[in-house]
Amino acid sequence: MSENAIEVVHLVKEFRRRNLKSLKQTLLGKAGKTAPEIFTAINDISFSVPHGQTVAVIGRNGSGKSTLLSVLARVYKITSGTVTLSGRDGGKARMATLLELGAGFHSDLTGIENIEFYGAVMGLHGKEIRSKIKAIVEFSELGEQKVGDPLRGWSDGQKLRLGFAIAIHTNPDILLVDEVLAVGDEAFQAKCYQYIAGFQKRGGTILFVTHDLPVVERVANRVIWMSRGVIEQDGDPPSVLHAYRDASASWISPLDTIEFGR
Repeated sequence: MSENAIEVVHLVKEFRRRNLKSLKQTLLGKAGKTAPEIFTAINDISFSVPHGQTVAVIGRNGSGKSTLLSVLARVYKITSGTVTLSGRDGGKARMATLLELGAGFHSDLTGIENIEFYGAVMGLHGKEIRSKIKAIVEFSELGEQKVGDPLRGWSDGQKLRLGFAIAIHTNPDILLVDEVLAVGDEAFQAKCYQYIAGFQKRGGTILFVTHDLPVVERVANRVIWMSRGVIEQDGDPPSVLHAYRDASASWISPLDTIEFGR
């Protein structure tokens, strides 16, 4: 059994995009073929996450943190390097992902049908996922009537509640979350954090991307700070957050400090 739930070794993720031809070049027929522009979103990073650890990934927009999460969730193929995910029993890891609002949901399907679809994607058998539907609906607090309606008429908050409820009831080894670690009103968020605390005690692994530093202080026991596709700092929350906040002070534009109307 591997002692690590996540192992990332020399990971590189590049995106290729062609330069757009100018209108003048197109009209004159002089455009020809343009070489693709290569953007390196993640540039040769390595780290490991032991089973049971909760890691927050922070950084400015464009730092590569959401790309990293998408690579771990197998949304993106890597350019080079290796990524290994292991379950608590030493086998293949069962992952639950909350990457963005509505990701993996189908608006024409009902809430119940989306639960069954998500369960199938997670590799659960039909009988297994059907046995969890009642608990999922109860946790989401959406009600049986609502989950019988197509998602096209649901609010963003209702979709988030369902997504969180499904993810945590699939018995994951690793929970990957982009931004939203607790959803809904104050009471529902408290229930989400209660679940997260229990998941941590059971040895579950969490890696989440966020800009909400108070949440990092509340939940994480390790922080990875990314900048321009590389790891700027990796360590305990107080140390990394102190350095990050100090650096953030220099990013504020002078215009941000102007009090208009005075």
